[in-house]
Amino acid sequence: MTIDYALLKRLCETPGVPSREEQIREVVREAMQPLVDEVRVDSLGNLIGVRHGRPGTSNASRGPGAQPRRIMIAAHMDEIGFLVRHVDKHGFLRIQPVGGFDPKVLVAQRVIVTTSAGEALHGVLFPGGAKPPHLMSPGQDPKPPKLEDFFVDVGLSGDEAREAVEVGDMVTLDRSVERTGNHIIGKCMDDRAGVFVMLEALRAVRAHEVEIVAVATTQEEVGLRGAGTAAFGVEPDVGIALDGTLAVDIPGIEEQDYVSELGKGVGIKVMDSSSISDPRLVRQFKDLARRESIPFQMEVMPRGGTDAGAIQRTRAGVPAITLSVPTRYVHTCNEMVNEKDLQAAISLLARFLEEAHTFDYAFTAG
Repeated sequence: MTIDYALLKRLCETPGVPSREEQIREVVREAMQPLVDEVRVDSLGNLIGVRHGRPGTSNASRGPGAQPRRIMIAAHMDEIGFLVRHVDKHGFLRIQPVGGFDPKVLVAQRVIVTTSAGEALHGVLFPGGAKPPHLMSPGQDPKPPKLEDFFVDVGLSGDEAREAVEVGDMVTLDRSVERTGNHIIGKCMDDRAGVFVMLEALRAVRAHEVEIVAVATTQEEVGLRGAGTAAFGVEPDVGIALDGTLAVDIPGIEEQDYVSELGKGVGIKVMDSSSISDPRLVRQFKDLARRESIPFQMEVMPRGGTDAGAIQRTRAGVPAITLSVPTRYVHTCNEMVNEKDLQAAISLLARFLEEAHTFDYAFTAG
């Protein structure tokens, strides 16, 4: 399998913070349209593609006139970033985070301000009051930056900035996607890599009897909001979230704290702080990966969550699981994934969809 690098690059380089997903939604729509039977957008901006399964005998046990089992796949298309909250008299932009950044990785990073008029302004992110080393006394340590201290310098005067930029305009990191060795680096692999896996699995899946509902969700980074509303409307029988997970396999970290490792395969999540994966799905994905010789690794993430947490709790409850793309340097300006892990995630999801109609997820009394 060859990775469609151009598609992944386009997905990652298109801006879209929570509630401002319009541009990335159109990119995903363009890629998804030929792969599904219908596409729609719901009231929270989720892009929902439906692909019908071929008729079969597998639904007979569900009763007369039963509909095919419905599998919802969710990958969030929003990225962490900022919204403009104030433009001061000198033209500097004060910003409000949308999603969780570590402030120490943001100093002097380049950003793009997408204005309401559609203009892309390049700028520099910097904490207020930070002194260059030339102005510091010998031995004086710089203070750790706080998110609320940061501003954006777009190189405009106060009047020019106020003319071009409005409160609520989107600010995203300015980073291209690049190959490095067997890895790919860029901003927002979390979770454009998951969106990529979803699209490529739709392309790779062969004959299937289940109804596949592929959802590019909104506002995951601020509380799994899009997945919750989408799942309520879709009413899936099974939910599968696709997301990045921590790969902390770097110098200075104990092996027990790696969570996952780059190049070791797709992550099959056991649990995180938003959900505990359905044990039956965990077992089925493990068995399927072993049978198909797809590299995988088991994953427990101590903190953080995925869309599975929202899907699992919708209506009367949904069996759910997360398939993870191991990612180094999560929630920084340069997130790194491995091509083989992407391939493994695509293959495992596609093979599961082909035989998802054969599994029984109903709990029985006794």
